[in-house]
Amino acid sequence: MTGKLYVVGIGPGNIDNMTLRALNAIKTSDVIIGYSYYIDLIKDLLNGKSIISNDVSNEIERAKDAIELSMEKTVSIISSGDAGIYGIAGIVLEIISSENLDLNIEIIPGVSAMSAAASLTGAPLMNDFAVISLSNLLTSDETIIKRIESAVLGDFVLAIYNPKSQRRTELIKKLYDILIKYRSPETPVAIIKNAYRKDQSITITNIKNFLSYNIDMFTTILIGNSNSYTFKNFIITPRRYIKK
Repeated sequence: MTGKLYVVGIGPGNIDNMTLRALNAIKTSDVIIGYSYYIDLIKDLLNGKSIISNDVSNEIERAKDAIELSMEKTVSIISSGDAGIYGIAGIVLEIISSENLDLNIEIIPGVSAMSAAASLTGAPLMNDFAVISLSNLLTSDETIIKRIESAVLGDFVLAIYNPKSQRRTELIKKLYDILIKYRSPETPVAIIKNAYRKDQSITITNIKNFLSYNIDMFTTILIGNSNSYTFKNFIITPRRYIKK
């Protein structure tokens, strides 16, 4: 076996926020595979590389291509954020395990969407938090709602991925209903769109008003707990180092 498969988290998408390890993996790879939007984010790194890109929904096809080509070549399959957080690493490993393959594989972490979003909004994740995706393609609405309720009742800060698509508009309303039932309507909320990318936007609001803003699949939402508060353009979730 002469090939190598890197599963690379490229972070938010700008080169400044990629790890050196990720950059080196891409540099040493013969083939780069990824969703076309993510490929475009790192196009300046890809001169002389063979590129395989396709639509966002073709994850299994991309994973299979990467596995097959890595038998003989050095391949990087890329994922935005961290490849192990709602990324391509799980699909790749599921295929490898189901076929009992013996591959030379390395998973390279990246700056996650929630970490990028938090860095732009202060210190919202400084105490215990829960990460929930509102995508119902692979998880039922009932399970997602149950997870939201459990996290809210546990007073976790929430990081919400995939909050709303053109067709999926009701789950975010369910999120609002649960939040407004159990938390103060003034609880701070950050809406971060295209973190560290072109057209980045950052909004600091609260539970009462957050649904009035433009939210889509390129948005990460951070929702404070009962102790979170705002200071200027920041959200702070204290760990009580300093008494207010």
